[in-house]
Amino acid sequence: MGVNPEPAAGAPEDSPEDSPEDGAPARGGTFEAFGDSAETRALLGRLPELLGDRAARESALQRFRVIMDKYQQQPHLLDPHLEWMMNLLLEIVQDKTSPADLVHLAFKFLYIITKVRGYKTFLRLFPHEVADVQPVLDMFTNQNPKDHETWETRYMLLLWLSMTCLIPFDFTRLDGNLHTQPGQTRMSITDHILQIAQSYLVVSDKARDAAAVLVSKFITRPDVKQKMADFLDWSLCTLARSSFQTIEGVITMDGMLQALAQIFKHGKRDDCLPYAATVLKCLDGCRIPDSNQTLLRKLRVKLVQRLGLTFLKPRVAKWRYQRGCRSLAANLQASSQSPKEARTHVETPDSEEGYDVPEEVESVIEQLLVGLKDKDTVVRWSAAKGIGRVAGRLPQELADDVVGSVLDCFSFQETDNAWHGGCLALAELGRRGLLLPPRLPDACLLCPVVPVILRALTYEEKRGACSVGDNVRDAACYVCWAFARAYEPQELKPFVAEISSALVIATVFDRNVNCRRAASAAFQENVGRQGTFPHGIDILTTADYFAVGNRSNCFLVISMFIAGFPEYTRPMIDHLLTMKISHWDGVIRELSAKALHNLVQQAPEYSAAQVFPRLLSMTRSTDLHTRHGAVLTCAEVAHSLYRLAVREDRPVADYLDETVVQGLKQIHQQLHDRQLYRGLGGELMRQAVCVLIENLSLSKMPFRGDAVIDGWLWLISDTLRNLHHVSSHSRQQIKEAAVSALAALCSEYCTEEPGKAATAGQGLMDAYLAELQSPEEMTRCGFAMALGALPGFLLRGRLQQVLAGLRAVTLCSEDVSFAESRRDAVKAIARICQTVGVRAEGTPDEVVCKGNVSQIYCTLLDCLRDYTTDSRGDVGAWVREAAMTSLMDLTLLLGRDQPELIEAPTCQRVMCCLAQQASEKIDHFRAHAAHVFMTLLHAAGPAGPTVPHVPHRAELEQLFPRSEAASVNWTAPSQAFPRITQLLGLPAYRYHVLLGLAVSVGGLTESTVRHSTQSLFVHMKGIQNDRQALESFSGTLLQVFEDNLLNDRVSVPLLKMLDQMLANGCFDVFTAEEDHPFCVKLLELCKAETSKSKDVQKLRSSIAVFCGMAQFPGGVRRKVLLQLLLLLCHPFPVIRKTTASQVYEMLLTYSGVVGADVLDEVLAVLSDTAWDLELLLVRGHRNRLCDLLGVPRPQLVPKPAVG
Repeated sequence: MGVNPEPAAGAPEDSPEDSPEDGAPARGGTFEAFGDSAETRALLGRLPELLGDRAARESALQRFRVIMDKYQQQPHLLDPHLEWMMNLLLEIVQDKTSPADLVHLAFKFLYIITKVRGYKTFLRLFPHEVADVQPVLDMFTNQNPKDHETWETRYMLLLWLSMTCLIPFDFTRLDGNLHTQPGQTRMSITDHILQIAQSYLVVSDKARDAAAVLVSKFITRPDVKQKMADFLDWSLCTLARSSFQTIEGVITMDGMLQALAQIFKHGKRDDCLPYAATVLKCLDGCRIPDSNQTLLRKLRVKLVQRLGLTFLKPRVAKWRYQRGCRSLAANLQASSQSPKEARTHVETPDSEEGYDVPEEVESVIEQLLVGLKDKDTVVRWSAAKGIGRVAGRLPQELADDVVGSVLDCFSFQETDNAWHGGCLALAELGRRGLLLPPRLPDACLLCPVVPVILRALTYEEKRGACSVGDNVRDAACYVCWAFARAYEPQELKPFVAEISSALVIATVFDRNVNCRRAASAAFQENVGRQGTFPHGIDILTTADYFAVGNRSNCFLVISMFIAGFPEYTRPMIDHLLTMKISHWDGVIRELSAKALHNLVQQAPEYSAAQVFPRLLSMTRSTDLHTRHGAVLTCAEVAHSLYRLAVREDRPVADYLDETVVQGLKQIHQQLHDRQLYRGLGGELMRQAVCVLIENLSLSKMPFRGDAVIDGWLWLISDTLRNLHHVSSHSRQQIKEAAVSALAALCSEYCTEEPGKAATAGQGLMDAYLAELQSPEEMTRCGFAMALGALPGFLLRGRLQQVLAGLRAVTLCSEDVSFAESRRDAVKAIARICQTVGVRAEGTPDEVVCKGNVSQIYCTLLDCLRDYTTDSRGDVGAWVREAAMTSLMDLTLLLGRDQPELIEAPTCQRVMCCLAQQASEKIDHFRAHAAHVFMTLLHAAGPAGPTVPHVPHRAELEQLFPRSEAASVNWTAPSQAFPRITQLLGLPAYRYHVLLGLAVSVGGLTESTVRHSTQSLFVHMKGIQNDRQALESFSGTLLQVFEDNLLNDRVSVPLLKMLDQMLANGCFDVFTAEEDHPFCVKLLELCKAETSKSKDVQKLRSSIAVFCGMAQFPGGVRRKVLLQLLLLLCHPFPVIRKTTASQVYEMLLTYSGVVGADVLDEVLAVLSDTAWDLELLLVRGHRNRLCDLLGVPRPQLVPKPAVG
């Protein structure tokens, strides 16, 4: 555990050959081997077959990408398979008969492999014999650099060519006779390769990167290095002529910088040194730091550091700190041979201290130091690596100056970019052994490293509505990770307490999850490699990578565990007090206050003596965030110390002396006098002081009869009264805080004797009841919830009055919506019932009893019919949800204490209404209704079921067994509707379930409509052979229709459901009888619903129903045809067209509706007439249809004369 070799987040380690600065190490994958070998082999083997099919070709490419991308984090698993994959693809490429498109396809596959594994590994597998040079060059003759479809081919060819440049033979020996014909000279291979490289260095695709690799391999060859001067001259001239202000210039500069960086990386120092100063001077003149192109600035820093390494002799500094071998076996062997020998730095004379350092190195270091402050991370990272590499070749004195310059980045005048770059540089210097132990202690003349890193671990600067500094803290964790690997334990021993505490604090209290995880990784590395961190293993097992992912868990659970170790308790408390309770993020302030609630119990004396005085002074701060956090923390700490005193059976005064108590009491008055309850800041302070009131009341502070109680009650009432002035996003939180504060305050301070209300409490009740009639919805919400939170002694004697006031709030009004106030009133009623309790023979003003229980049930059941809508949608659903919860709470309360108060009709109505809600269309509310239904059904006590008189209990327990109650996902229509439609077979539930299903089947959501319709049809299919059941079902369906006539919420989807049922043959049994009562009644209801309607959606649905009813014989059919013919002359053209279209389909579907002799003519009239023309033109065609169908022509009714 403790020796995890992976670096902290955001800080990958260099590989033997320098890894890219913008990369990041993959976290451990889940694969053990390349498991797609067979599929890949088959895929590559059938590439020639895919050539003619573009779709198959794209599909194969996509599938190959998916396979390769799985190994993006574990590319080494591909290594054993790279060779055969490359051979399969190169066979296609090297085959002279392969079409060009097939060659391009093969190179696309090669590129995908290269992208995953990286070109450096893949490059070595290319054939690089002498015989391969000319074929590769020949392939370039067929390439078009402007063809954007085949850039992968050019990219891979350039890489292949760069590999062939490594052959150990002079290229001039491959040229042969250049004078093939008189007067003509063939270009040499050397010039040809150089020409190709130069041409591709300025292209806009990825081939530019491969061209830079080619240049570095080619120019540095011994037989070509004489061309280096010309190439560098060309590249510098091109660079000087280009401008980063144009796209073409950026592309060109990118290619030149890549090529130069690669040359100075791979070339021999003796070959490159003569040109280094010239390149550096030219680079300074390009003004690249002024560019907004991140890549150009990064490449510039990369090139500058390579130039710096060129100026300095390659050597390993003897003065650097060496911890020992990386090999564990070698370390163990050395330990056994000299167990007492410490591998620490020893001052030794440096044999090369006297050599001259070129002047250009100073410019290089200066530019790298500037790069540490760049605005982009990748540039800073490259500069940090450059600092480390260059400093490793400097004499100790000069390297010490570099370290001092890096430490200058850690000034509060610098930006967060400088801090981040400085941390990265320190980590690189530490990893390379360039920070000597004498620089670590505080005695150092320069700014000490460890205190700087400790400051960086908590660095954060507010910028507007957010902050910066996450990357600085993450990089500081990387520094701690690097130090753990770089130094022996005795070197860091003086700083163990500081570093361990800082890392623990970052692990549990940092706002950013990446920083918490980085700190956890750094702590783990120190525990494993240093072994000196107190309680390291215990902490690591609790604060691991996954545990610190949840911020609340870190603040409230993990911190409590770690604070149990005394080494960390005070630093954690001090950090929260200093940094977090004044944080700009309100969530962090609240979590910090709750965390201190837990932590102060670990150090109560310290908290009483040191924490509280600081907190009380912070409550008077002019900074809003500091003031808000301090008040919240005062509340939490006071309550925590009170609970500790009670638990230890000690006087509260041992922890909260008189000065502290008076300071807590004065907080409200101080804020009021300074008018800090007003404005946007007032929202935060009201909420914080309400939390303070609640906690001080729970802590039983000696304030009974004090004037501060009146001030607190004023604040709570004023907050609830002015909720409509509070911003919407914080309104709910402030309301809940005020209500909780009121409940605690009244319970503690509003009694004259135990259980008896004070006179002030009665006046409070009168004021709150009057506020229920406020014209402001939020005011009603607040005071409804306040009444619900009052203690029982205030409610007894006035229960009927309170319930009547809340009942009035629950009533719907046509003038206003006020759905939220109705919801809160319903919640308050249920809470009051639980507060006052149940006694069957009690008085209605005291408890829930026979005299008031039926009225309470009626109020709650009426709220289940609240379908109010406004611009926010179905806001009545909030009321219905609250009513369902309240019905459950009330019914369980009665069933547990006084089941005789639950009458059979009431219970049946409750269960039926819940069944209706459980069959409606909104997933969330359907699931909630089902949960309440199942809870009431399966609620049981020692004596049996808790809820009596449940209709069809035995059948319900079979349909919904207790074992399945928790496993069914009622939000999923596919699981909910097949179960709920089974209730259609139970007469008591059929009406309400049909009412809910009508809304679902005729709804708009595709999944809800599909599954509800299928479930309904399954039920209908099951009763087709039971005439009595079908008659009963159809009668209930008509009753639902009749009860909801002209109620568009139900009637429109009900018409859609009837259309589906008629089309599906659910009522085919009735077609055998003329003028069946169901058909007659249905026609009558449809006519009444659509009469004089101008609702297009309703009319269209009724047309479909009329057409479906045409299958019923007798007088019903004639009346249906008359209705359809009337609709053919409807004032709305869209209705006329819809009617004609559906009548046409109906005549084709149902035989016998029209005589065979006139059918063709009727269909011709319906299809040939333009029904959206003027009514005068359409009416003649309609009358012709009346004659053909034997229906009397409708007569125009003259409008009555006016006056």
